[in-house]
Amino acid sequence: MGNYCEVHKLGILPYDQAWKLQQRLAAEIAAGKRPPTLLLLQHPHTYTFGRRGNPDNLLWDSEELTRRRISVHWVDRGGDVTYHGPGQLVGYPLIPLAVGGLMIQNSEQAAGKESTRLPQADYLGYIRKLERSLISALARLGVASGQLNGLTGVWVQPHVPSRCLRCPPELRSSPAKIAAIGLKVDVKGISRHGFALNINPDMSYWEGIVGCGLGDYPVTCLADLLDPLPALDTVMNVVAESFGRVLDYEMIMKPLEIR
Repeated sequence: MGNYCEVHKLGILPYDQAWKLQQRLAAEIAAGKRPPTLLLLQHPHTYTFGRRGNPDNLLWDSEELTRRRISVHWVDRGGDVTYHGPGQLVGYPLIPLAVGGLMIQNSEQAAGKESTRLPQADYLGYIRKLERSLISALARLGVASGQLNGLTGVWVQPHVPSRCLRCPPELRSSPAKIAAIGLKVDVKGISRHGFALNINPDMSYWEGIVGCGLGDYPVTCLADLLDPLPALDTVMNVVAESFGRVLDYEMIMKPLEIR
């Protein structure tokens, strides 16, 4: 189908609906009926726990969750708990990781034998590519960010918000996470889940969790760092373009029927 990736801007979708959509599209990609795909969307207020999730990192009780209309989901991505909500751009890249050198040999293949198992996906390499694509996008939007040794995601160093009058004091003393990443690669080598970039969400919802199990690090968003704040559509376009450059795809915007 060529080295291109379809991009679908989907608005606000409930988490369950987006998960079912990922399943359907990933199956089509694995069957060769669809090219690699990037879904860009937002969720209603949602907490999700990954495979290493610790229930103690959910700090609000059921009454508070109900009052704030927060749904809670245990899912099959990596990582601990994170928040999704309006004002946050969620990206779900559904990518066949056998393409572009993102699969590594298993021991049978390395020994020159006929393999009986799928090659192991280069999860870490893929995560680093996603981080670099978001770092590139943020740089184009005017925010300096980077990786943090030993941790996943995209981070803003304390000197970046030092002149921000609206920023809480903790942003000036510790690296702050601006984008979270959590992934799964299915048995057919198709990636699921992805990244969440904070644009202008209600930051109080992070008070209900120990985000990613990292209690010592604050969270920030573009609205804390940029004035004026770029339009959501501008951010989506820049993120898609940067994703294509780093992952070596031609990005094609297309509508998508959701069923």
